[in-house]
Amino acid sequence: MKTIAPKLILLFQFLALFSFAQKNAGLKILLNKNQEFIFPQTPEKVSAVLGVKTIFYEDANDQPYAKWLTKSGLELYCSLQEDRRITEMFFDIPEDQAIVVNGLPYNLSMNKTSSRECMLKFSEYKITKEKLGDDSLYPGGLKLRFKKGDRFITLLFDRKNLLKFLSITNEIIGSSVN
Repeated sequence: MKTIAPKLILLFQFLALFSFAQKNAGLKILLNKNQEFIFPQTPEKVSAVLGVKTIFYEDANDQPYAKWLTKSGLELYCSLQEDRRITEMFFDIPEDQAIVVNGLPYNLSMNKTSSRECMLKFSEYKITKEKLGDDSLYPGGLKLRFKKGDRFITLLFDRKNLLKFLSITNEIIGSSVN
């Protein structure tokens, strides 16, 4: 009995290591030296960098969009300009995915970075903070928004205070979207 306990402990530690695995988003080529997403991009370049096929679709207003479901579990999506240029990007991870995805713009990590870390990291910018309501994507969570250069950055955190969504846009997206 004494020899089984240490073996079981080792087995469970080994399993825990893989159940909370951290993955990299694989965006390095799409980020500049300041870890900011480089705009404009093309669907072909994003697809090539991520190593996944682009999924094209349209919203209810016939606005063209592209999305990529990465091997890490991260989803990227964006609207497309008439010439298929990408001038904004959204990063999302499904609520039910417990994996940590590193390598996001601004050195952020999905399911790891907290709102407190972001408040400190981006303290030089005028950050607006908003509690997310019960009708939002992350009820009981928090939304942080600030302007960095000519881009608006929106960060959504779940009720556990973990980053679940990042958007980099040219204009403020209405609260009904979030």
